[in-house]
Amino acid sequence: MTEFQLSPIENEGKRVLTTAQLAEAYGTTVGTVTRNFNRNKEHYTEGKHFYCLTGEELKAFFASDKLSVANFGKVRCLYLWTERGSLLHAKSLNTDKAWEAYDYLLEHYFQTRDIQTIPDYSALSPQLQFMIQMEQRQNALESKQAEQATALEITNAKLDGIKDVISLNPNSWRSDITAIIRKIANNSSSGFSGLNFVWDEFYSLVDTRSRVSLKTRLTNKRNRMYGEGVCRSAVNKVNRLDIIGEDRKLIEISLAIAKEMAVKYNVC
Repeated sequence: MTEFQLSPIENEGKRVLTTAQLAEAYGTTVGTVTRNFNRNKEHYTEGKHFYCLTGEELKAFFASDKLSVANFGKVRCLYLWTERGSLLHAKSLNTDKAWEAYDYLLEHYFQTRDIQTIPDYSALSPQLQFMIQMEQRQNALESKQAEQATALEITNAKLDGIKDVISLNPNSWRSDITAIIRKIANNSSSGFSGLNFVWDEFYSLVDTRSRVSLKTRLTNKRNRMYGEGVCRSAVNKVNRLDIIGEDRKLIEISLAIAKEMAVKYNVC
C-alpha cells in the first residue's frame, strides 16, 4: 500500500489519531467514521478505544501545540482514537484499504518506539542487577503479551466478517447477495463503475453450476408477460434475480456462490 505521513499525536502517553487522520488513512470520510462510531458506541470504551477532550482538557491539549486549533474551529469535543479504537473502525469499514492501513499504522505509527541507550549497570551490586534484569524481562513479557492480544483482536475481527457471510439468511438472500456484489465492486480498482462486471461473473457462475441459462429463462418469462398483456415498463423491470427467486435450488446455489466470491475478494 502507499505509505502516508502522519504527525505523531499523543494523549496520556499513548499514540492517537484524530478522526480526520483516521478517515484519510482508511480511504473514507470523516462523516463515515463518525456514523460508524455512533452506530456501534456500545462497543467502544473511553480511555481504551478513544478519548473525548472537552473544556479545560481540550484547551490544554491545543495549548501544548500538539494540534493547531485553527484547523478545528469551535469544536466542543475532540475525539482521539487509540490503537484499539482504530481496530474497531477498520472492522466497521471492513475494506482491503482499511485493513492494510491499520496494519501499516500498527507497525509504523502505534508501535514506534524511541531508540534508547542501554544503561550501564556494571557498577551496581549483583543483587540489584538481578532485580533490574527480572523487571526488564517482566516488562518485555507484558509487551509481547499485549502485541499478541492485539494480533488476536485483528484475527477475531476478520473472522467475525467471515461468520456474517457464512450465515447468510435464505429469507433475505436477495439483499444479502446484492450487498456482497456491491462490496466487491466498491473494493475493486474500478469501484462501482465495475458493478456490472461483478454481476456478470456472479450470473456466469450460477449458470455453470446450475447448468441452466438465466438469460434464456429471463427471455422466456418476459415473452410470457408480453403475451399476458403486461406493460413494457413492468416487463423490463424483471431481471435474473427474479428468475433465481422462482427456483429454490437456484437460490441455494446463488447463496453458495456469493459466499465463495466474498471470500475470494476478501469482503468478509
